[in-house]
Amino acid sequence: MILPKVRDPRFTTIRRGGTLTDPDHHLLALWAATCAEHVLPFFESVRPEDPRPRRAIGHARAWARGEVGMTPARTAGGHAMGAARDLRGAARHAAYAAGQAAVVAHVAAHELGAAAYAIKAARAAVPEGEGEAARRLECQWQRDRLPEAIRELVLDDQRLRNDICWSVFDVQGTPGADAAGTAPTEGR
Repeated sequence: MILPKVRDPRFTTIRRGGTLTDPDHHLLALWAATCAEHVLPFFESVRPEDPRPRRAIGHARAWARGEVGMTPARTAGGHAMGAARDLRGAARHAAYAAGQAAVVAHVAAHELGAAAYAIKAARAAVPEGEGEAARRLECQWQRDRLPEAIRELVLDDQRLRNDICWSVFDVQGTPGADAAGTAPTEGR
């Protein structure tokens, strides 16, 4: 489960009653695609003949550029997640990351799904005992690539949804987080 029970209006477009602008929605999709592409080699090393996850990442980017509609992007995301079904470990998580990236076109809040699955892939790809270090490195790598326009939105989203995203985000010490690494939820 990566989506909250109650939708955050910051991840709903203005035309649907939220506050998310189209340019920021596109930036979320591009960032999610970047996160997924970073771990894609874990999938492709196991299934080099299966183009579905790479195609989903391409659709996420094409949607952000206005070259494809939401439906083809969402469909490509579903196909990428289908590629994950019979796999385990890093390859499975990488395919799910790609699928989540593509469905950001449909529901912007899937941006965190792409990032969380990418972190899970990085963690699963290392020997036992090195997972925590891999998790932290991947989380920081992703944050280093956050566009400034959506940085605070995504970081706050990570704080708020960390618990439903397998606690993969390094929320300790981020602005607004308490000593346990959680953000206050008053007014939400």
